[in-house]
Amino acid sequence: MNLIYRNILEESNINLTDFICAQGRSLLKQKGLYKIIWAMDDIADLSLDGCPFILKKDEVLFCTPLNFIDIPMRQEAISALIFNREFYCIRDNDHEVSCNGLLFYGSSMPVTIDLDEKGKNTFRDTYNILKEEFGYCDTTQGEMLRIMLKHLIIKSTRSAKAKLMGSDVSQSQVDMIRRFNILVEKQYRNFHQVSDYAPLLHKSPKTLYNTFSKYSDKTPLTVINERLLLEARRLLLFSNKTVEEIAYELGFNDASHFSKFFTKNKGQSPVKFKKETLALSNRE
Repeated sequence: MNLIYRNILEESNINLTDFICAQGRSLLKQKGLYKIIWAMDDIADLSLDGCPFILKKDEVLFCTPLNFIDIPMRQEAISALIFNREFYCIRDNDHEVSCNGLLFYGSSMPVTIDLDEKGKNTFRDTYNILKEEFGYCDTTQGEMLRIMLKHLIIKSTRSAKAKLMGSDVSQSQVDMIRRFNILVEKQYRNFHQVSDYAPLLHKSPKTLYNTFSKYSDKTPLTVINERLLLEARRLLLFSNKTVEEIAYELGFNDASHFSKFFTKNKGQSPVKFKKETLALSNRE
């Protein structure tokens, strides 16, 4: 199944797919697409940014255009809603759904949420309405699909907030963490220390550390390091750039500094990581 809405004038599109047909699978190779992937009926084995990833039954994965996703042909338990920035821009419409820096671009790894019984019912109801709406061809179709997408994102953002931060976090603290995550996404190549980000948020480094220690399982420095490490992995696996080129692209003064950072955080050198990961991928 692959249902598609496309507006040629706006260059916008949204798809509802299970990745079984060739047209649906081709979306995995296209750039610039956000993906909401739901393990609807069973456990799903994926490859995420070059590493194995298991999506449990009734878990939902939220991927940005930066994530490299691969799904085995045999996988039949997945449903996905896939859209481009022109259809719905996460950044420009954050005032509507408040998900930027939390659901999308909120972590070095894409966010997953576990659907409880109420959440499963919401997703299934929305899924059925979406399937029905893709069958219409009138002037309101695009807006109706956008409304349903926003409904799904808002519900998911609430679940992600509860999962990641708990119910006692204040809105101002949520906003601080979200803004920090967004800044890291924009500036991780230039800024590698918490003290670089604190003035941009009009906070002290100590305030950031205290907020994260109370409402997150990561420190702000961990967020920065994991984002750098994720990009390093992507460049090592999905580009032909040398270790030295990657080091300079990520803002390190020299390749040796980058290699020490990578080895400390990943447990092996960049060269060894690339060699072993690609060898494993080729065997599979």
